[in-house]
Amino acid sequence: MRRLGKRLVLVLSLALTAALLVPVSAQGAERQRLMPGFAAYPRLIRLEHTPGARGRILAAVTSADGSGKIAPVLESTDEGASFRQISVIRDPEGAGGLCCGTLYELPQRVGRLRAGTLLWAASYRTDAGSSRRVGIRVWASKDAGHSWSFLAEPARSHNHDGLYEPEFNVDAGGTLWMHYADESEAPQYSQVMNRVASADGITWGAKQSTLAMSPSRVRPGMPIVRKLPDGRYYLAYEICNYAERYCDPYFKISPDGANWGDPSQPGTRAQGPNGAHFEHAQTIALFPGGANGTRILMVGQIYTTATGDPLPQNGQVLLANDNFGSGDWYELPAPVHISGVFNNYCPNYSSSLLPVDDGKNVLEIATEYTNGVCTAYFGKGPAS
Repeated sequence: MRRLGKRLVLVLSLALTAALLVPVSAQGAERQRLMPGFAAYPRLIRLEHTPGARGRILAAVTSADGSGKIAPVLESTDEGASFRQISVIRDPEGAGGLCCGTLYELPQRVGRLRAGTLLWAASYRTDAGSSRRVGIRVWASKDAGHSWSFLAEPARSHNHDGLYEPEFNVDAGGTLWMHYADESEAPQYSQVMNRVASADGITWGAKQSTLAMSPSRVRPGMPIVRKLPDGRYYLAYEICNYAERYCDPYFKISPDGANWGDPSQPGTRAQGPNGAHFEHAQTIALFPGGANGTRILMVGQIYTTATGDPLPQNGQVLLANDNFGSGDWYELPAPVHISGVFNNYCPNYSSSLLPVDDGKNVLEIATEYTNGVCTAYFGKGPAS
């Protein structure tokens, strides 16, 4: 997404430094190309509630063809060793642009949507010109991703500004929530994180504020929600332009998945050894491990020192935490190595992680420019 960074010149210089530090031949665990052609913003899930398809892995990306932007859906039945395309979501609004989709499996019935129903949501009309009205549109699948039907448009901008990065969760009371980044409250806030609720996936309530921070240039966004084994809910996100920070990872934990505390409070910043951290586009996944039985793995776009200088392992590292995010995180090797990482929508941008092989390994999909085309690669590596 478009970020309003106060350190634009510095970021560009850091990008050049990162490209020089990362080896030209950046290959992790024998990475493989996910699909031909353009592919960005990957998402991974494992089906856990779909009769007849439990255990299958699904991936979705943003792509394009002659009709505009589309969302191919791919399936793996061998723990991420291979993928094949099973469907494509073709929203007619994709001709006006599509960005930053999400893939979610309902863990329980919501209205008439049974457990195992898949939801795909993305921002549409993002490239529709000066009079655009960006909307987040939701599609549903009742057959493990093989076919899709339009469900609803829970949020639409009232002005030219964007709505981005949808993410779902079902709270402890059975309500479905959609979280998203919202630019439409400018100039009071450059960007906020909002959420809307639904009892059936079709009719959605008024937006509620999750994060809205002063001064106006501060931009929280890119929400990721995971339900912890103890019943709480972990919300990961970035905050850009906050004090001297660029786009650092933060988190909050909710007791019920519906309430997230004071929107003006940033939450807890996540960082690795000696203050090392990811800048921009972090995502997380839950794995077995550690004293509490839960290991959180994080991937982000640019891996930097405490002062924001790209580290030599930029594009080649994950961070892990065994204490529900508290304290310092530690490094693990990334299964997919990405070269030339810099602040751009493609290289290592919003990569996706998933536990495989009974949690012993991590499956990753990450993107990189190949011959000038944003290309998705996948691979597996150890999760500890």
